[in-house]
Amino acid sequence: MVETEIIVTNSSEPTTKASLIVVSNRLPFVLVRNPTTGKLERKASAGGLVTAVCPVVIRGHGLWVGWPGIHLQDPNEPIPESNPTDQTPTAGLKSEQVVSVNINPKIFDSYYNGCCNKIFWPLFHSMPGRATFGADHWNDYITVNKHFAARTIEALEKCLAKNSGQDKNPPIVWIHDYHLMLAANWVREQAEEKKLPCRLAFFLHIPFPPWDIFRLFPWSDEILQGMLGCDLVGFHIQDYCLNFVDCCQRNLGCRVDRNNLLVEHGGRTVRVRPLPIGIPYERFVNLAKEAPSVLKGTEQQQTILGVDRLDYTKGLVHRLMAFEVLLEKYPQHKEKVSLLQISVPSRTDVKEYRELKEEVDQLVGRINGRFTTANWAPIRYIYDYVAQDELAALYRDAAVCLVTPLRDGMNLVAKEFVACQINPVPGVLIISPFAGAGEMMHEALLSNPYEVHQAAEVIHRALTMPEDERTLRMSRLRRRESECDVNHWMRCFLKAMGTLEMDDVGTTTMQPVTVDDFDDYLLKYIGYNHKLALLLDYDGTLAPIAPHPDLATLSPEMKNLLFKLSNHSDVYVAIISGRNVDNVKKMVGIDGITYAGNHGLEILHPDGSKFVHPMPIEFENKVSQLLKALQDTVCRDGAWVENKGALLTFHYRETPNQLRPAMIEKARSLMIKYGFRATEAHCALEARPPVQWNKGRASIYILRTSFGVDWSERIKIIYVGDDLTDEDAMVALKGMARTFRVTSSDIVKTAADHRLPSTDSVYTMLKWVERHFMGRKARANSLTYRNPKGDGVRTQMSLEIASNSNSVDVEHV
Repeated sequence: MVETEIIVTNSSEPTTKASLIVVSNRLPFVLVRNPTTGKLERKASAGGLVTAVCPVVIRGHGLWVGWPGIHLQDPNEPIPESNPTDQTPTAGLKSEQVVSVNINPKIFDSYYNGCCNKIFWPLFHSMPGRATFGADHWNDYITVNKHFAARTIEALEKCLAKNSGQDKNPPIVWIHDYHLMLAANWVREQAEEKKLPCRLAFFLHIPFPPWDIFRLFPWSDEILQGMLGCDLVGFHIQDYCLNFVDCCQRNLGCRVDRNNLLVEHGGRTVRVRPLPIGIPYERFVNLAKEAPSVLKGTEQQQTILGVDRLDYTKGLVHRLMAFEVLLEKYPQHKEKVSLLQISVPSRTDVKEYRELKEEVDQLVGRINGRFTTANWAPIRYIYDYVAQDELAALYRDAAVCLVTPLRDGMNLVAKEFVACQINPVPGVLIISPFAGAGEMMHEALLSNPYEVHQAAEVIHRALTMPEDERTLRMSRLRRRESECDVNHWMRCFLKAMGTLEMDDVGTTTMQPVTVDDFDDYLLKYIGYNHKLALLLDYDGTLAPIAPHPDLATLSPEMKNLLFKLSNHSDVYVAIISGRNVDNVKKMVGIDGITYAGNHGLEILHPDGSKFVHPMPIEFENKVSQLLKALQDTVCRDGAWVENKGALLTFHYRETPNQLRPAMIEKARSLMIKYGFRATEAHCALEARPPVQWNKGRASIYILRTSFGVDWSERIKIIYVGDDLTDEDAMVALKGMARTFRVTSSDIVKTAADHRLPSTDSVYTMLKWVERHFMGRKARANSLTYRNPKGDGVRTQMSLEIASNSNSVDVEHV
């Protein structure tokens, strides 16, 4: 992979030779319509993302994809250029570098307010009780993410066309925040299909919750796989990275490397990195130097400052209660200390936020009513936006700044306060450990907002802190923030994206699956006293998927290993395939194994006995009729039909991608017309008779007939498969077996306990089974189950395991 060259200009702003395509819910500015002229105009947006990223996009001739902040009736209405007097970071962003995303207003509202704000915002802030899950909102979220992905592909094509022959580095597509957690999968899918080179990254600006919170989301698998569609997934702090890696392992069954923060998914290694965002430090220092004082009062009076968006995650009620406790417990602060709380209006049309405002208003009124004197009010409450120069003056002159959210991704107020502390005697920062900034701003005073009495003690300590300690703590905070500013954050991101082969933090590639890996997966489950039943799919599991079924052959090593296992007295092997039973037996070619064909409709036992699921008589003729209809209608351009007897499989692996959708739809409609169920397989569509039988039912039948009705107590089970038909077995055996899904696809919903990247890793798993059972002390080849009723009745059935015939006593209950 070609490295991304990072250049640092005199202003310390990073740039890169690789073009950067930023994808965010909103553009770095909003569009407004001039009421007089009716023309669109730009209105600047503030924020760390815009400040850090926009200059890189401008200098690297990149693009920005996002919603313009207004629903345009004409989606082709041109984006205006910036005003000549504009001095904001977006001023140099040409209209040709902007890709506007226009969505149906109703769908956008459901996606943004319904899904993002009512589901993801409370859930990711570890407040699941406030989340309201709705399938309609989720479906609209999918729709919008697909639309963003389509526009991103257009931007990528535009970027590549513009830089053709000049840029050897593939563009970086950087997707931002919880609004677009699914988009990367569709971007990757379409980019690979159209052969558009790019690298994908994702950054989450809010916390990522622990697994026990995240798994409450009904579509959690899809979210994880959407983020894993990228090459790099970034979070503010290490804790969020570890939460994400844990969810990938526990939700998806991915292989992970916690030490190096790696996740294996879709045959790729995804790097997970902590990338703490910073602020434009020097800009705030200059604002603090130039801003006139806005605080009124005597030198003896100290101001405690709080600056927050009015949101339930910010802990405003807890903060006010802590201040009330401070005045109760330490009356010496009366008339000498006041709290200035600035609450920026947020989501005023949402009932929950209006109720929060009412609660805060009432609490402020009650505290002021209780403690106000003729010359002093304890709380000054501002519910409004405050200009940045005025805010810098407040930061500079405040004695204490309270940054005490209940949960926050990073919180830049803490960093802005530190940057503005230029007075000889600086203020004191109090920060919640539940803000991302609390992990790295070690010199600040930590305060748990949930414990109001302890929080009051911390405020008292800050107000009475000696000057030398104030100076020492703040100088260290300022040094760190000046070094780790917003440009440093951008450089860290570009380094993480550009240095794919050489990362500072450990390895960047997951090591191949080893035999020892399966100690974690299987050792505790199997133990040392149980027999094992291995239920294995064939195509894509034991043998790699091939263009034609006849070419999917077992490697000599795999065949030899299966032979060894089938001859072990404690290991039972069954192959359950979509092929017909005679074909799968021929392909494996090992005696002493149970073979199941047509997804279990035919089962051939080692002793030669055969089970065939009864088929409705009318379907015997319909199979041949459907076969002819498919051959006459859709068997062209590389597509063909495989006749398996009871089943038909329509293969389209060799068909060009653009011809597939219509062909698949036609084949599906024919299958349904003739009364068959059309089910998806690997680049194939299967016509299955409408009988209530699948690999799950077949697996349980095999286990029951081989081990008796109490099979779940007598044996341990491993099931391994690679496609949707195997999911039936994984669901049926959930909780009673260890299941593995072999997948190299980015988007797979699975009930399996673990994922494996290839047939090679299946071989490695079987090597673990061989090592484990060969190392066990030989056991007797019979098990006896005693009837708990004590009636002495026993039923003995003959069970041939591998090439030996072993007697197993089974109690039929």
